[in-house]
Amino acid sequence: MPSILSVSDLSKIYTNAHTKKDLKILDQINFNIEKGASFSIVGPSGSGKTTLLGLCAGLDQVTSGSIVLNDIKLDNLNEDQLAKVRNDHVGFVFQNFQLIPTLTALENVMIPLELRGEKNAESSSKDLLARVGLSERMIHYPVQMSGGEQQRVSIARAFSNNPKILFADEPTGNLDEETSQSIEELLFQINKESGTTLVIVTHDLELAAKTDHMIRLKGGKIISN
Repeated sequence: MPSILSVSDLSKIYTNAHTKKDLKILDQINFNIEKGASFSIVGPSGSGKTTLLGLCAGLDQVTSGSIVLNDIKLDNLNEDQLAKVRNDHVGFVFQNFQLIPTLTALENVMIPLELRGEKNAESSSKDLLARVGLSERMIHYPVQMSGGEQQRVSIARAFSNNPKILFADEPTGNLDEETSQSIEELLFQINKESGTTLVIVTHDLELAAKTDHMIRLKGGKIISN
């Protein structure tokens, strides 16, 4: 299978504004992810997992090395070009859901579709919410929903633009064990149905073991893959 994400010799360095000292967050990272695969990035806090996810998703720019996402080289793209790549190719699920509190579940899912100028934003969003088991909760606001329900809304929103690749950052990190289990099953199920590639950052080794491939980070380096 062809690669959807190829990372070559990737390093990320942040410079402290006060001390002017460099801090190397990622050091010479290399891996490939095949289209349609599920992939996990594990490691302790501070190992560089979320930084790596952000770089691969076009949320930040590399210091050195190269990232190719769905045949698009991200290295020298400006912010507008990266935003277009994210809108056209990428879905996101976050640990803290990142729903807009003043909007209903339906409205939260509709926003990306409306921004893209989709004519059937409402019916598409209703279909997505039905797929994640929230047909009865569409007009509820985030504060009226459980953590698991909010994460289901964010999964529906993540799939609204038919992403080629979905990045999930600790998707079950704020959920109890039983709810985590159902969210994991839902994520893998919809991902498989949609033919999307799934990349999960997690400290949960049981979740990581369910993916096709896993890399372990420590101190900004890959220690096993």
